[in-house]
Amino acid sequence: MRLTRSDKALQAVIYVLLALLAFVTFYPFWNSLAISFNVGSDTSTGGITFWPRKFTLENYGIVFQEKNIYNAYLVTIARTVLGTFVAMLFTSLFAYGLSKKGIVFRKGYMILCVVTMYFSGGLIPYFILVYQLHLYNTFAFLLLHGMVNVYNMIIFRTFFQELPEGLEESARIDGCSNFGVFFRIVMPISGPVMATLGLFTAVTLWNDWFTPAVFISSQSLIPLQTLLVQIVNAGTTSTMIANLSTYAQSAIQNSVTVKSIQMATMMVATLPILLVYPFLQKYFVKGAMVGSLKE
Repeated sequence: MRLTRSDKALQAVIYVLLALLAFVTFYPFWNSLAISFNVGSDTSTGGITFWPRKFTLENYGIVFQEKNIYNAYLVTIARTVLGTFVAMLFTSLFAYGLSKKGIVFRKGYMILCVVTMYFSGGLIPYFILVYQLHLYNTFAFLLLHGMVNVYNMIIFRTFFQELPEGLEESARIDGCSNFGVFFRIVMPISGPVMATLGLFTAVTLWNDWFTPAVFISSQSLIPLQTLLVQIVNAGTTSTMIANLSTYAQSAIQNSVTVKSIQMATMMVATLPILLVYPFLQKYFVKGAMVGSLKE
């Protein structure tokens, strides 16, 4: 089909708008990356836009010199991997049960779940509950918090309802139990939706700084993003220096600034999760559409 002149003009406008949107979205990240590779004292004079003016790795050297960074990395990785596994397991199991029409009070359970999407008891009652359950300041809380996401559960439920009933019936004829059907039949064919929701869950857990800031007080259990917030909120150079090693203090006095360390820490915290996207991109188109077709 041959495009008319007006169609070509409209297409050009769309491309320009998309390019501007991509630039506005990507530029802050790129600028932070440039600052993280620039000499801190030079950055303070301004003018760093797209490229480092005086390239250095000193900022990253200071970041990786701190023991808290490594410990926070381990906590974040463990929380992201184990938390995603726990969330996907229990959310999908819950959704699989609610996808069966023979479940008693099935609609009542769904109503209760949907209500929690719009109403909650608030932070203070939740804090009291966590404290009384002896989960405050524990790694177990980081795994159990958000173990079942209602929105993801609804998507799982819709996906399971669209599966052919013959698959499960044939498995039960062969002697599979309900758990056997779920783990041997349903789970293997749920790859796209599992990968998509799993990635969204992993990104949420990786970027979550507020929950640990409220419910975790031990420095050994602080995730990377919460540590990053603490660094950003350090406020003054003197406060920052007080929390750094002797090597870092000496470097700050020479060429490194608080802002350069903040940018380097932000890159260290952000890049790992960004690198996961290309490997799971093929699941997005199919998996993200699941649950939006029909109820």
